[in-house]
Amino acid sequence: MSSATTGTPTSQRRIAFATIIGTTIEWYDFFIYATSAGLVFAQLFFQPAGKEIGLLFSFATVGISFLFRPLGAFLAGHFGDVIGRRAMLVATLVLMGAATTLIGTLPTYAQIGIAAPIMLLVLRILQGLSAGGEWGGAVLMAVEHAPANRRGRAGSWPQLGVPLGFLLASGVTALMTGVISPGDAYREWGWRVPFLLSIVLIVVGFVIRRSVEESPVFAEIAERGKQASIPIVSLFRRHWHLVLLAALVFVGNGTLGYMTTGGFLNSYAISVQSLDTTSVLVAAVFAAVIWFFSTLLAGYLADVIGRRITFLIGFALQAIVVFPIFWLVDAGGLTGLYVALLLISTGLGLTYGPLAAWYAEIFPASIRFSGVSITYAVGAVLGGAFSPMIAQLLLGATGTTAAVSAYLLLATLLGAGATLCLRDRTGIALGPDNEAEQASGSTMFVPSEHTGELAVTR
Repeated sequence: MSSATTGTPTSQRRIAFATIIGTTIEWYDFFIYATSAGLVFAQLFFQPAGKEIGLLFSFATVGISFLFRPLGAFLAGHFGDVIGRRAMLVATLVLMGAATTLIGTLPTYAQIGIAAPIMLLVLRILQGLSAGGEWGGAVLMAVEHAPANRRGRAGSWPQLGVPLGFLLASGVTALMTGVISPGDAYREWGWRVPFLLSIVLIVVGFVIRRSVEESPVFAEIAERGKQASIPIVSLFRRHWHLVLLAALVFVGNGTLGYMTTGGFLNSYAISVQSLDTTSVLVAAVFAAVIWFFSTLLAGYLADVIGRRITFLIGFALQAIVVFPIFWLVDAGGLTGLYVALLLISTGLGLTYGPLAAWYAEIFPASIRFSGVSITYAVGAVLGGAFSPMIAQLLLGATGTTAAVSAYLLLATLLGAGATLCLRDRTGIALGPDNEAEQASGSTMFVPSEHTGELAVTR
């Protein structure tokens, strides 16, 4: 790898801070919606449908936004590979913040009728477009600046923004429901405050992200004029099977992850087990803290034992806990919920922390932004998009959480199976001089040309 493809220690620290802050803000915005969908949107925007159907509609809007994440990934991936990573980081942050702030100003169904849920859905779609493009830019800025032996840890930096965003969203909502606007006050006006706070966070994130340097890998590609003219076409023509397999890896993580971040487990604990709303949100904050540290640990493990092995350990833990988590909530009340969230969040971190480095290392440099972004978005659609709604349907149809757990187990096994089909590429050179090596052998079905000393498996 040329010296141009690794950032300086100072730039790496700046990138770490910028990616963590930026992704935290992005995902705070995204999770505020999911949290509110499980708590009040059924009453405010889908009132005529009744409680149960209204909740299904509310969860459906969480999922529908995921259908637009691939479009956001296509757009951001194309321009990220053509004009650079940094520009996309700024653009997606501004789009997400604007959509989130506007949700906080929306009139309800009682005020303007059917126009209210329509406007809510439009703004949620804009959130989906932003989320689809943001992640790829953030992880590539982090990984492409890092030395080869620290990419797992560097890639976990933007990953940390997801549990931090969830923590911030749950914490602010808990503050609103328990202290500032409890009871009817939260439904009347308190739910708007977390959305309106986004405008302050976006200004901070915009300033920070504008200050970072462009990825050294892309700078080298641009200097040599090696940008792909239509990177998406090259991606699907040559690497469609890689996109599918890597997306299924994320399905194994996202399906279980959106049981918590998508609002289903919160809604189940509150509506079915009659736990206090604020207490459940505080438990969600606890889950975010565990998820944060397990993600950090996974980034370290990915550099020590490899991306693939770390994933398999995480999926094994997920498979073990998918049935007990609901038994714990049913039998143990609030204490059981805490234990369930501890188990979920540990497995989630182990199957999320190494994702950024592994994705970056399996796609060639000239189409890497497109590959990483689109794969992540496809995995989110197949895994996280409608998992809260599917879980709600399964619970309603069977009257038991066993069907939900079986669904989560199936997704986990799919993720583990896809992991076994991919080759660990730890230490592979990421610069444009190594495109041929990068383009071959990412799956176990094709021989690998990667012979780097840092490789853990081949």
